[in-house]
This record gives sequence, structure tokens and C-alpha cells, in this order.
Amino acid sequence: MPTPKEMLARLVGFPTVSSDSNLRLIGFVQEHLAAHGIASTLVPDATGDKANLYATIGPDVPGGVVLSGHTDVVPVEGQSWASDPFTLTERDGRLYGRGTADMKAFSAIALSLVPEMVAANLKRPIHLALSYDEEVGCLGAPSMIAEMAGRIAAPAAVIVGEPTDMKVVTGQKTTFSFYTNVRGKSVHSSQVNRGVSAVVVGCRLIAFLDDMLRANMANPVPDSPFDPPYTTVHTGMVRGGTAHNIVAR
Repeated sequence: MPTPKEMLARLVGFPTVSSDSNLRLIGFVQEHLAAHGIASTLVPDATGDKANLYATIGPDVPGGVVLSGHTDVVPVEGQSWASDPFTLTERDGRLYGRGTADMKAFSAIALSLVPEMVAANLKRPIHLALSYDEEVGCLGAPSMIAEMAGRIAAPAAVIVGEPTDMKVVTGQKTTFSFYTNVRGKSVHSSQVNRGVSAVVVGCRLIAFLDDMLRANMANPVPDSPFDPPYTTVHTGMVRGGTAHNIVAR
């Protein structure tokens, strides 16, 4: 059976950049699991060019652990590589290749240990969950999570093999993104008294959000494990107006 290093070499060899399909890698994983009597389920995207995969080793009972990883990697164009990024290369005791740390090594270790998992006569299951398009917004995982929630007994824990500076992280902040449209009344700038500037109102909203951030900074959460120890708020993009002499609609 392949060692973790050999399995990693196979996974790195699939150029699963987020803009491309991951189906060759997923097919390889399916075959590997099937060779050990493990059935797997695919959750494809709308195009059929990409798919999530999940599988259960052990009994269908509550508890157990999900080992979760994403199959996609970021691009390599315009980067200076000393070796082929899609060929695992060892130098000075380190393994180089696109996705070695983020995050095919985690999946490779789990897959190489499947024979041991099968032989262990597990009392609680180990679930493997591989997703697509994590690097471009975690697009694949939600559909897989929804399907797993309806088909497998509730697990006790999920281990996501992200590198996180090679440290264990037991929690992280969530994020919310909002797109806000401010609608004003457009007039010529010589008659601003007859109009309402969407840009001016938008600026007031941005200032309000900044005030909210500063209030949070002044009141950090006691014993927070996060840095910084408060909720952050910011405006990342702003666009408005059509001309310097027109009140923005």
C-alpha cells in the first residue's frame, strides 16, 4: 500500500488549480477507497466538472470524526519554482510541490491509513470529506455538508487539515460580507438643494461603520482567544457617482 509520501506524490501530481477540474483526483480517491471495500459518494457542482467526495469507514453510528480537506490549489503562473510544482520533490528533508502544505498532505496521510482504519474494527466511524473550490470562497463544502448532514449519523468532531502555521486551531472567527446600494436623487451640482447625493449618504454609512469598529476596539472581549480580541468591521470597496458636476444617484 502507498506510504503517506507516495500518496502525497500522487495527489500533488493532479494539477487541481481552482480554475480547473478536480475529477481526476476524485476518481483516483474513489478507486483507492473501493480497493479497500469503502463506498464513497460524490456531490458534483452544477457544471459536472468538479465534485466533492465523502466516505465512511466503520459503523453507521453517532460520534466519530470527520477528516476534512479541500482538493483544489492556488495557481502557479508567474511564480519562481525551483522544481515542477506538480511533481513532489524532496530537498533537505522537505517536500516541495503545489499543495503539499495547503493541503494535500493531510488528505494523503488519511488516505494512506485507510487499510489500518479498515482493519481496526472501529467502534465509531471515521468520515473522509474532500471538497472542491475552497481557495476561491469555500464553494464546494456547503453542498457536501448539507448532504452529509442528511445521510450520516452526527459526528463528534471535525478535523480540517489546513496548515494554520502548523499549529492546532480550535476555533476561528466567522465572516459576513454585505453589499449595500445607496439610492439618491440626481440633479446638476448647481442645484444640490433639489437632490440627494448617494455618495454623501454612503460616506456617512462608512463613517458609521468605522465608529462601530472603534467602539469594538475600545471594548475588547475579556479572555478572547483571538487577535485582535474584538469584532472587526471595515469597508473594502466603494463606488459611486457619474461626474464631478452631477449629484450622485
